[in-house]
Amino acid sequence: MRQIIEERTGSFSRSPQPVEAPAANLRVAAHTTVLHEGDPARRIMEVVEGAVMLTKLLPDGRRQVVELLGPGDVFGLAHDEAYACSAEALTPSVISTHERSALERDPVLAARLLRRFEAQLCVMHSHALVLGRMSALERVAFFLLRLMPEGMVGGTTLHLSMTRQEIADFLGLTLETVSRAFSELKRRGLVALLRADEVRIQDRGSMRRLAGAA
Repeated sequence: MRQIIEERTGSFSRSPQPVEAPAANLRVAAHTTVLHEGDPARRIMEVVEGAVMLTKLLPDGRRQVVELLGPGDVFGLAHDEAYACSAEALTPSVISTHERSALERDPVLAARLLRRFEAQLCVMHSHALVLGRMSALERVAFFLLRLMPEGMVGGTTLHLSMTRQEIADFLGLTLETVSRAFSELKRRGLVALLRADEVRIQDRGSMRRLAGAA
């Protein structure tokens, strides 16, 4: 198991007993597991810098990537005493943590986190539509468009922090299907595949029409 988190002022490790503590900023290395599905849900976390993915292990042993998080997004809220998902940093990240009890003591903090969860819920609804209604090619196009920052135009390179397998786990596809979809987007001239982790969007308008976002 990878070492969990390196804090700016020391090390962070799981404690067998809940410990009350103020919010702290934690530096997390890429591909580090921040929390594990089934662990006691003691903290709520915010992404300050970087990217985090939430994953869930299915009964047959497969993994589903259920959400991708960026700066400002929140995770770790549980309706019972255990985390429902695992969280892994995709890139070097900074994460702010809050004890769950802090929400009861600080209504301003609670309201701010609730607003973030509401926004994230809307994004998850869009993701559910992708999985339920779109073809494999449309899903991959939708995924790449989601990664494009606001105002970004065609011809600009995207740096992918997810492997093809992780993209497949997020889109409910197989690795082979995702690879074929990338190749088809390249064949149509919509993208250029520079490296495994670099894709240049050549024709954003056509990508948006393909993904139903035009």
